[in-house]
Amino acid sequence: MVRHLRSEAHAGRMLPFVIEYRGRLAGQLTVAGITWGSMCSGHIGYWVDEAVAGRGVMPTAVAMAVDHCFRTVGLHRVEVCIRPENAPSRRVVEKLGFRQEGLRPRYLHIDGAWRDHLVFALTAEEVPEGLLRRWHRSRHRGAPNAGNTGNGGNPGRTGNAGN
Repeated sequence: MVRHLRSEAHAGRMLPFVIEYRGRLAGQLTVAGITWGSMCSGHIGYWVDEAVAGRGVMPTAVAMAVDHCFRTVGLHRVEVCIRPENAPSRRVVEKLGFRQEGLRPRYLHIDGAWRDHLVFALTAEEVPEGLLRRWHRSRHRGAPNAGNTGNGGNPGRTGNAGN
């Protein structure tokens, strides 16, 4: 897996990140499917250890990755595709104000079956001040972003976008 991540990263098609919290491994985030040319897009997948879930670790990591993609890498659009029943992962993108665009029926083959996924997206124009700054500002005001709903749990790990 590490060889594949490195190879894709060197080819400019992926950005793999490790997430640490208080000095220990807490999760992983990957910007994959990076497409250049007229699309300039990628999609994000992530997971976080349930021991740190609910502490803002994953929204912070996603916001930082999106800012890096828009400001440093030069992408224009970032997507996150999430199984509809994955409430914790949906909560991450809702907190950050990602726009829900629709459903991709039978999008990925997981656990022996083709699974539907909801598509959430942001473009660079939607967060000119940066996603991390926007999210921190909304947290300090105590005002949730539009679309915030619910919370949930996932045994073993949460926020497993794309799974």
